[in-house]
Amino acid sequence: MSIEIKELYDKIYRYCYFKTNDSYVAEDLTQEAFLKYFSQNTYIDKGKTLAYLYTIANHLCIDYYKKLKLQPLDEEIQCDELFENINTKITVKNAVKSLPKDMQELLLLRYANELSMNEISKITNQSRFAIYRKINTALQCLKKMLREEDFQ
Repeated sequence: MSIEIKELYDKIYRYCYFKTNDSYVAEDLTQEAFLKYFSQNTYIDKGKTLAYLYTIANHLCIDYYKKLKLQPLDEEIQCDELFENINTKITVKNAVKSLPKDMQELLLLRYANELSMNEISKITNQSRFAIYRKINTALQCLKKMLREEDFQ
């Protein structure tokens, strides 16, 4: 790398680092700025190289923050939520396992398999009213076991 390009590279890198506060991102944006600069043959010979590079780098930084807003929350928050979801699922699964087998089966058919009351009544040879009543009883038992305030 020639001395002039090295100096330009350092200036653009510092500019990107100032904008992002991340050395890896700043390096990527700086490289991308130079790639865009060299891919535009029409402007290279007209002078004001540094101004053009700053303009490119500025647009890249703006695009970086636009993309950043669209990305999900940071990993730490996602991991905490994932851990809470796993704990909740395990707790609910254990509570369901403590129900009688017929109630477990009805909950499985209704909520896991997403079957309608008609379909469940045909499978179990029971009336829709009986299925509805048993599912509600099973849900009430689960609420007692799980205590709603623990999951709010």
